[in-house]
Amino acid sequence: MNDNDLPPPGPPAAPASTPTPAPTAAARAAEAGWERATMEKLLFATLEEQKAARRWRAFVRMAWLAFFIFLIWTLTFRGGSSGDKLAPHTAVIQIEGEIGPKSEASAEFVIAAAKAAFEDAGAQAVVLLINSPGGSPVQAGIINDELRRLKARYKKPLYAVVEESCASAAYYIAVSADRIFVDKASIVGSIGVLMEGFGFTGLMEKLGVERRLLTAGENKGFLDPFSPQTDRHRDHAQQMLNAVHRQFIDVVQTGRGKRLKADTPQLFSGLFWTGQQAVELGLADQLGNLDFVAREIVKAEELVDYTRHENIGEKLVKRFGAAIGEGAVKALRAVPAIR
Repeated sequence: MNDNDLPPPGPPAAPASTPTPAPTAAARAAEAGWERATMEKLLFATLEEQKAARRWRAFVRMAWLAFFIFLIWTLTFRGGSSGDKLAPHTAVIQIEGEIGPKSEASAEFVIAAAKAAFEDAGAQAVVLLINSPGGSPVQAGIINDELRRLKARYKKPLYAVVEESCASAAYYIAVSADRIFVDKASIVGSIGVLMEGFGFTGLMEKLGVERRLLTAGENKGFLDPFSPQTDRHRDHAQQMLNAVHRQFIDVVQTGRGKRLKADTPQLFSGLFWTGQQAVELGLADQLGNLDFVAREIVKAEELVDYTRHENIGEKLVKRFGAAIGEGAVKALRAVPAIR
């Protein structure tokens, strides 16, 4: 047999693989320790998150509790009546700003303060501290009637002290007092009634805008600013104004009596005068401020303010109620109409 008869050599044999050494006990322990540490970290992180969540819930609950306590306190606290009510003092009720049902110079607030002042045994007299341009004749009439009733029931003197202004409805209230004190530069008077508005009919004609107003009742569009004013409507409005003006005059004459200078033709024309002129016309009694009245007239220099103020809680409740009402209206508008 020669070399040609031998089979061709095959591929070289692969080297024998080296067996992987088994992990040692130390390596297994290190791996187990790392897993344990990771689990502990996860558990501790979960516990911290739970603690933080519990703390946050507790904080929120305490915050809500504090809010409701504050709300209850503000709703029950009415303000005013500061000072020692048992000692002899002069009770003060401020009438400031526009007189109206939604203002602090409303009949509700002023009458509540007046009742508290007249019922207080320590109050030697009640003083209305007035700084108002006027407002609603209805609110002023309610206040005037109640002040006269309280004055007669408790037999306490009632004085009015004017600071900047006492006009229109404010003067309507002031004449319920036994005496009116003013500063020489105060604005006093304006015994009159007005009804104001605008008419846009001429402008609408120039712009080519047509007013389409449908009414059930021939006078339902009375005082509509986009419709022409008829003579009949104008006469009716004037009659109403004259009636309210007559009521105003009667109240002033009842309160001031013979102190008014009846020979002054412009006294009830709606004009206003300075405090000095008001004294000369009999609209006021004399010059003087709050301290003067307390010291020289009432003889009780200690002042206690009985003014009723709208507190924060009431404002929040009103706004919250208004927001709910607005949301309800929007929801009702969103309901499809029945056709």
